[in-house]
Amino acid sequence: MDQKPARVRIVDAAHDLMRDIGLARTTTKQIAKAAGCSEAALYKYFANKEELFVTVLNERLPKLGSLLGRLLSEGGQYPDRTIEENLTDIAREAALFYEQTFPMAASLYAEPQLKRRHEEVMRELGTGPHRPIQGLDAYLRAEQRAGRISAGADTYAAASLLLGACAQRAFAYDMSPDRKPPQPVDEFAAQIAHTLLTGIA
Repeated sequence: MDQKPARVRIVDAAHDLMRDIGLARTTTKQIAKAAGCSEAALYKYFANKEELFVTVLNERLPKLGSLLGRLLSEGGQYPDRTIEENLTDIAREAALFYEQTFPMAASLYAEPQLKRRHEEVMRELGTGPHRPIQGLDAYLRAEQRAGRISAGADTYAAASLLLGACAQRAFAYDMSPDRKPPQPVDEFAAQIAHTLLTGIA
């Protein structure tokens, strides 16, 4: 018997099932069974499957949200790091994050009613795929106010370009013959950050 606390087992089971069969096909009953607990025990910790999904994103996947939060909390003042280094870190975490979340969430598009319900709960929880764009936009605006990027740069467009490229990497190459992007993630992140910064510096 797994000696981990019940909540940890539930989140681990949810992560594995959502990764393997997709968010739409995963049920709380399956999660509870895989975690070795009752469905009632699962609901002691999580209100619904969507809340569990958000927990998986926050606790079991690359820390894109916490990285953006840390950069924002520092208020755009990073004397020991360049913007390019920060953007490279964001691109790396985003590429890894989308690579893992794409297979989980893609199954929702086959179930329109479930997708609508999922979106409604995400809105109630105050989260969703738009939040990283907003976070990166806010970080870039802080850098703009500090005079480290061009005053005329469109920070929202820049955030959308960087994160959109990371999401597209996960989508496009999952369908390629060998299912591998042409560049390792570190090289991809560095090139995306450099190219973006060239346009807004």
